[in-house]
Amino acid sequence: MTEQPQIYLISPPEIDLSTFPDALARVLDTTEIACIRLGLATRDEDRLLRAADACRDVAIQRDVAVVLDDHVVLAERLGLDGVHLTDGQRSVREARKTLGADAIVGAFCGTSRHNGMEAGEAGADYVSFGPVGATALGTGEHAETELFSWWSDMIELPVVAEGALDEEIVKSLAPITDFFGVSEIWTAENPAEMLKRWTGLFG
Repeated sequence: MTEQPQIYLISPPEIDLSTFPDALARVLDTTEIACIRLGLATRDEDRLLRAADACRDVAIQRDVAVVLDDHVVLAERLGLDGVHLTDGQRSVREARKTLGADAIVGAFCGTSRHNGMEAGEAGADYVSFGPVGATALGTGEHAETELFSWWSDMIELPVVAEGALDEEIVKSLAPITDFFGVSEIWTAENPAEMLKRWTGLFG
């Protein structure tokens, strides 16, 4: 892999609509972003609609794609660019059938290369693996460097590294991943500055 990875920006699980769109705009104006993923914790449809509307308006002005976690029907209704599926390969075929050939359909496959390959065969545009760093969440497993190294050598389907990123991990995975799924910047005082610093590590 010779090209530098791109940034796949993940929203925080909760967003304040009075401040987040401006923060998002500053990040998009500072660093080139390939895609924004709305990874919101809420299942409240009204809150999802309002958050998606606000973020889509910011993204459209800057020609950046927006995908929504799991809610295939809602993504279609809102006119978003696609969906990110958190259940691995299971829903990929159905999402592709619903959203059509032009939509973005991605799949989070944890640490399983087998699930990643099945997601690709089912029609996913990319797979994501993670967490790549140590975290107390989930099973405690994390996606090893070897998984990304093998994938970049053997599989053409784009791969995203996400979850518990830090500067060391960004530096080590930059040569062997297509995208970094970045959510960590939102806890920083200046998210745009932090992301710019991380992209400077790509080499």
